[in-house]
Amino acid sequence: QVQLVESGGGLVQAGDSLKLSCVVSERAVNDYAVAWFRQGPGQEREFVAALARSSSTTDYGDSMKGRFTISRDSAKSMVYLQMNSLKPEDTAVYYCAAEQSYGTRWLRLAAEYAYWGQGTQVTVSS
Repeated sequence: QVQLVESGGGLVQAGDSLKLSCVVSERAVNDYAVAWFRQGPGQEREFVAALARSSSTTDYGDSMKGRFTISRDSAKSMVYLQMNSLKPEDTAVYYCAAEQSYGTRWLRLAAEYAYWGQGTQVTVSS
């Protein structure tokens, strides 16, 4: 059973940057597609960013492009989300997810991911 634990959330001001981290219990993190999703108050879970299995192919939600960057450190079994130019509408609980499937067409679909972390709260004040 793969376990994911997020950290790095907090309270920041609009325009600030924040880097989220996700430690993956499985050492071969390259054998998983990894992603970040978020869920704001009263909202559905939203796709943020993904990194395909054994690949450098990435995908981003439309409102995140140019501001967020997903990365993976295989040696440390870590997944990161660098968030720049944060806006109040980025306020949400951010979740790390992992899935062993190959391909890219499904990366935006939360239902395709088998493993999830507990989430970390990000609050952006105006």
